[in-house]
Amino acid sequence: MSAIESVLVENRVFPPQEAAVKAARISGMAAYEALCRQAEQDFQGFWAQQARDNVVWTRPFSRTLDESNAPFYKWFDDGELNASANCLDKHVGTPVENETAIVFEADDGTVTRVTYKELLARVGQFANALKAQGIRKGDRVIIYMPMTVEGVVAMQACARIGATHSVVFGGFSAKALNERIIDAGAVAVITANFQMRGGKELPLKAIVDDAIAMGGCTTLRTVLVYMRTPTACNMAAGRDKTFDEVLKGQSAECTPVSVGAEHPLFILYTSGSTGKPKGVQHSTGGYLLWAKLTMDWTFDIQPKDVFWCTADIGWITGHTYVAYGPLAAGATQVIFEGIPTWPDAGRFWQMIQKHKVTVFYTAPTAIRSLIKAAETDAKVHPRNWDLSSLRILGSVGEPINPEAWMWYHKNVGGERCPIVDTFWQTETGGHVITPLPGATPTVPGSCTLPLPGIMAAIVDETGKDLPNGAGGMLVIKRPWPSMIRTIWGDPERFKKSYFPEEMGGRTYLAGDGAVRSSDRGYFRITGRIDDVLNVSGHRLGTMEIESALVSKTDLVAEAAVVGRPDDLTGEAVCAFVVLKRPRPVGEEAKKIANELRNWVAKEIGPIAKPKDIRFGDNLPKTRSGKIMRRLLRSIAKGEAITQDTSTLENPAILEQLAEKN
Repeated sequence: MSAIESVLVENRVFPPQEAAVKAARISGMAAYEALCRQAEQDFQGFWAQQARDNVVWTRPFSRTLDESNAPFYKWFDDGELNASANCLDKHVGTPVENETAIVFEADDGTVTRVTYKELLARVGQFANALKAQGIRKGDRVIIYMPMTVEGVVAMQACARIGATHSVVFGGFSAKALNERIIDAGAVAVITANFQMRGGKELPLKAIVDDAIAMGGCTTLRTVLVYMRTPTACNMAAGRDKTFDEVLKGQSAECTPVSVGAEHPLFILYTSGSTGKPKGVQHSTGGYLLWAKLTMDWTFDIQPKDVFWCTADIGWITGHTYVAYGPLAAGATQVIFEGIPTWPDAGRFWQMIQKHKVTVFYTAPTAIRSLIKAAETDAKVHPRNWDLSSLRILGSVGEPINPEAWMWYHKNVGGERCPIVDTFWQTETGGHVITPLPGATPTVPGSCTLPLPGIMAAIVDETGKDLPNGAGGMLVIKRPWPSMIRTIWGDPERFKKSYFPEEMGGRTYLAGDGAVRSSDRGYFRITGRIDDVLNVSGHRLGTMEIESALVSKTDLVAEAAVVGRPDDLTGEAVCAFVVLKRPRPVGEEAKKIANELRNWVAKEIGPIAKPKDIRFGDNLPKTRSGKIMRRLLRSIAKGEAITQDTSTLENPAILEQLAEKN
């Protein structure tokens, strides 16, 4: 395999401010390097110490790591604990008990505050209600809920009784839900009558009914419905019950069930998968340890912080940095039900000002859409709000292109807040490569360096290490506590997908291309391996071409790049572009397309010039903001769209993007 060519050059460096270094848990690069050395010199001792210091065990572990059945690694497997007790009960009798755990802002702006003591009572009561429905340790429960306190309560209550939850994002279709109920063998679904988004009531219970009606849900006995709005929904006698019904008369005290460290805390189905759903299974002990540690390290969480992760609980980010990590760290967090553009695109900035958010964690897709909005309408520009409470900014979900990074740094962070550009995946359970706010000099577009204990590298297809400056495949060479344990019900697929034999069967293959800088050894993700284009023998990462397009800041708001077969060059670059002006047509479209081709040639080189540029008012995205690149690949090839598009926020955009200039 020839190396993936890295064509993006970034020389701007932003050292952490002195005040941030002094106050940080990991203070300065020397402290970071010392932790890395500890992990390298005594790998098991390092992790054992972290697990003893950060997790409350009901039965202490004596074995740190069992590698005897690689890649089915086991961590702390003779120890016992409860995840909910580690998030709630451990704060009883401490000052945290009476602190605010959750500041919930509803879609309409109504704010509710819940203390740790109150949250524990609500979780205990709901856990007792689950037990009363016959749900037991080891049972699987599907959670299909809005972004509300009740969603977090449901997750924590499942963990409390040892049931394994599987949260399905509230934008997924009945078919996707049906597949997940069947694959997990779920005994119950926890849902709501409706969810509120952008001022609209959107059905959830009706979709659950449709999913069950499709058949095959033979294990399902119970559907519990949170009445989020007064609007009635269908209720099947004997099977469906409201929260009010099942909570009536239940005690708020529920003894947490001890489970083994390797007990499955949750199954999370990876989004956008084709064919059979892929259920990523996570353990209890190792996952919880990493959720807590990364809150401390990456976000440097302090007692007075107000933390806000904008992710939905239906994604891994919402699991680790909403439902578990902040609570395990005793933090105060904001949970938001609505969308960033309603009632206008100033909603995030207004909420940061109102709640005095100090640590803000969101996705590049959201940032880019808010850049476009701010440059179209000055009234929603972040400068109109007081964002001085912010001290750390975070980015999650995909690589952030350098120009969006700079806008975020300048306009949201006031050029004083470090940006932690976090690389991780559903499968890794938490951050694996990220800057530390009080230690790492940051570079726009780079996730910088691995966390202590994460042995990341860049290799070719045979597993051979590549030198800095050469692009290749990102791997992690040693296990870590929060890693995926298996694919639910499909261990062979797990081994084949993540631990291929050609790499020795023990090295984790992330599925992403990456390059390390020649000067600092910083990692930069170049895109999924299957998003590498082979143009005239040159292997190019799509993300770098996207970054080049978006760096034309006077013109381009967003871009997505895919490949299509080409008789001459093997593959041709096809770009889908959203401009900061109305969508052009005819001769104007051709003129702007040529301008952009020339820009890419100047920024990267002629080899990367898109052969095909198409303009749209938007890109095809799920309601969580994920760009559906597989649909774009079909459009680029001229294929009919046969895949499920029900999760798209704007299905009509596909016809627009199919038009050639």
